[in-house]
Amino acid sequence: MLFDFDLTLADSTRAAEECIRYALRGMGLVPGGSDRIRRTVGLSLEATLESLTGETDPDLRAEFRSRFVEKADRVMVEGTEMIDGVVLGVDALLERGIRLGIVSTKYRYRIEAILDRWGTRDRFDVIVGGEDTKTHKPDPEGLRVALLSLGVSPVESVYVGDHLVDAEAASLVPLPFVGVLSGTTTEEDFLAFPHVKVLDSASELPSLLDGIGVWPPKGAFPEPSPDGIE
Repeated sequence: MLFDFDLTLADSTRAAEECIRYALRGMGLVPGGSDRIRRTVGLSLEATLESLTGETDPDLRAEFRSRFVEKADRVMVEGTEMIDGVVLGVDALLERGIRLGIVSTKYRYRIEAILDRWGTRDRFDVIVGGEDTKTHKPDPEGLRVALLSLGVSPVESVYVGDHLVDAEAASLVPLPFVGVLSGTTTEEDFLAFPHVKVLDSASELPSLLDGIGVWPPKGAFPEPSPDGIE
């Protein structure tokens, strides 16, 4: 089972907003309201800048990334909380013999530091972060890297995420997808993509899998792509 990180396993919204506002103000750009910023959590930094300002200039992207990372190195780890019930849910999955991984646009070193803070890093067999791929979600490269690292096929796996870029990336592998409502995406939004189920929280995954019984559930797995992972 592969997870997105931000707003799926952990909530870094407060710290991410602080970093975004710091970066944009330093560039002389207007950050916008908190709700708009929250909807960018989970996107790449380039996509975040474009979403909030419309800017796509490579130099501005590089400056935004540099300023964001400068602030995030100071506040992100301490400003991130694990979502209620998720750690217990993860442990319940491990008890069922399920191997776990993380695929995120967030830097891997920062994910590892956050997990270390919460004593949960050892739960995950693979972590693929933003520095580990050339392209970011919705491109499926990170998911493919994780599956290859684990030595498993898409039909043996599932991706869990809170954002439409997670659902789109899973559909492009293709890989069964479970949406969670711990972010800003609604259940209706997820209907545009193939999915096994939409849950309120990743903490509900053990009960979902117990109820399915046979994997993959009938009708929930997209048609394999010609270049799928063997």
